[in-house]
Amino acid sequence: MEHQDTMKDVAWAKINADVLRSLEKPRRIFWIVLAVCALLVLSGVVAEIYQYREGMGVALMNRPHYWQLYISNFVFWIGMSHSGTLLSAILLLTKADWRKPIYRFAEAMTLFSILTAAIYPIIHLGRVWNLYWILPYPDARTIWPNFRSPLLWDAAAITAYATSSALFLYIGMIPDLAICRDNAKGWRKKLYTALSMGWMGRAREWMAFRKTYILMACFLVPLAVSVHSIVASDFAMSIMPDWHITSFPLYFVAGALYSGCAAIITLFVMLRHIFKFEAYMTTEILDKTAKLTFAIAMAWNYLNLSEYASIWYSNDMYEKEVLLAKFFGPYAVIVWTMLLCATVAPFAMVFKKVRHSMWSMFILSLVLQLGMWLERFQIVSPPLASNHEPWTWAVVWPGAVQLIITLASFGWFTMLFLIFCKIFPSVSMYEVKEMVFHRRKASSRARLEDLSAIKEEVARAEEGLQ
Repeated sequence: MEHQDTMKDVAWAKINADVLRSLEKPRRIFWIVLAVCALLVLSGVVAEIYQYREGMGVALMNRPHYWQLYISNFVFWIGMSHSGTLLSAILLLTKADWRKPIYRFAEAMTLFSILTAAIYPIIHLGRVWNLYWILPYPDARTIWPNFRSPLLWDAAAITAYATSSALFLYIGMIPDLAICRDNAKGWRKKLYTALSMGWMGRAREWMAFRKTYILMACFLVPLAVSVHSIVASDFAMSIMPDWHITSFPLYFVAGALYSGCAAIITLFVMLRHIFKFEAYMTTEILDKTAKLTFAIAMAWNYLNLSEYASIWYSNDMYEKEVLLAKFFGPYAVIVWTMLLCATVAPFAMVFKKVRHSMWSMFILSLVLQLGMWLERFQIVSPPLASNHEPWTWAVVWPGAVQLIITLASFGWFTMLFLIFCKIFPSVSMYEVKEMVFHRRKASSRARLEDLSAIKEEVARAEEGLQ
């Protein structure tokens, strides 16, 4: 159907009706997925209570190999959080029209990813009651945190980025919240009335809104890059072999964008199916998102291979030993699977049939995310298994408690995301209307140009006959 490819025929009233209906009557699969996620979260809470009561030994943290799955998950979720807001801000500044139907849920993905990431330093800390020690506040004992500690860096990065992302998401929703306010009843009307802050759509309001939104986008682009560079510095500032690498900040930012783009494709297909957004989340937009993902994947592959090459041609025997242990040691299955999923699999997006198939892209996006999750794990664990000190050497695989909490984090993220989509519009109504308007205007202009060209040809023909 034509409207599924270009959205030229979508009426403005239908845009409001479709998005508002998604807040009231999602498909049955919505409740099934939500229930499964709630069970995963409940199992994670039980596992954390057990770990809290028994100690970190149940998570295999009673040995020198103490950075493993929790830190890997932290880096993975921090990376996931960067692509949504960062890509939304970049595409807004570059005036990419195709971002408009999908940027809202991408920004929501950012917020919930960073809220999920924030859980892991607390879990990894073990003594959760001492969490406030990493926060820089003036207390009565005049004891301040160690400013050289990566824990403090992470706390500052998470706080700054979570606050900015939430504000960016909220500001972009204000016009849509006013539409929801005018069509809602009961508690929803009270909620939307409070959040829309009296928005009436006046020219002065739109002018202030546009300036604020652009200003926030300009602020968020360098902030997003700096935040994941801080996480990369947690590793690069150490003297551990295979971590002490100067290209880690750029490598981590590229990996964050890569995994985040794959997550956007996953959520794109999910929302399209659950909320019946076929008219807005089209194959045209999926195609452009896939092309962007492929370009970022190639940049990440270049940085990854450059890291391997620089280690191989260096004179550092410790770095070489860790690299060889990665490819041919106990963690070889992890590394080769990562390369298959994250390096080889993206080349499927070269084919147009793959890019235009919803279910092919959905499966491929899951494969890419698996590859990037394994990439985080192979960054953390293998260097700890064979570093400078032989007494710390140990091949440690994640235990049941760690795996349950990991699965619970995916359930937690998905549950928060689905609840958000049930309460707030996941497709920007005013932006889609602008997109439809501009496309209709361009189409009308093209028809007028064609008509003028026909008239000119007729006039020339008449002159020739005379």
